[in-house]
Amino acid sequence: MVGSSADGDPPADGSADRAGRSQGRSRRRNTARGSGAAAAPVPDTRGEGGSPPPRTDEEWTSQARSILLRQLALGPRSRHQLLQKLAEREVPPAIATALLDRFEEVQLIDDAEFARMWVRTRTAAKALSRYSLRRELADKGIEPDLAEEALQQVTDEDEHLQARDVVRRKLRSSADLSDRAVRDKEVRRLVGVLARKGYNPGAAFSIVKEVLADTGTPD
Repeated sequence: MVGSSADGDPPADGSADRAGRSQGRSRRRNTARGSGAAAAPVPDTRGEGGSPPPRTDEEWTSQARSILLRQLALGPRSRHQLLQKLAEREVPPAIATALLDRFEEVQLIDDAEFARMWVRTRTAAKALSRYSLRRELADKGIEPDLAEEALQQVTDEDEHLQARDVVRRKLRSSADLSDRAVRDKEVRRLVGVLARKGYNPGAAFSIVKEVLADTGTPD
């Protein structure tokens, strides 16, 4: 046959040499892929037992400062509220105290002003009695003397007029107050409204009777 020898010698055109070289290159590439250099190991920065390494004081301070600034951006906060927030984030007490002291020095935290603001806004929005306001300020961690100073913004007369206004707004115009049973039920309901705002029952009852008298409702 043309192009081949009778005893099986390879073709004279060199195709066998080229095929051999191609196979050799393929084997070398496969070997290189299979035995490539291992990836460099990632340094283990974990602490004992696989836990993250402890934070430095500087790192804690930076995190705590960010927490405080975010909280204050949402609105005024008392020192006690901010301390609770730092405790929730497990900021070390010594670092939390030092940072809160610093915020007070630059007047970013001012419990006296916070208390005054709280009394003004809660009185305007909710018509709360001084009793309820005092309790809320205590829940915010405001010292009693600062709370009493803030509560001086509301006088006895202010509180009385405020309670009368609440009763007038809550009085049901559809109620037939000429009916004794209906009137007594309405009185109890209105006394309950004032009681939930912190007015003592005796004062609340007197204020409700005053308002009903102003409307011409018979006693």
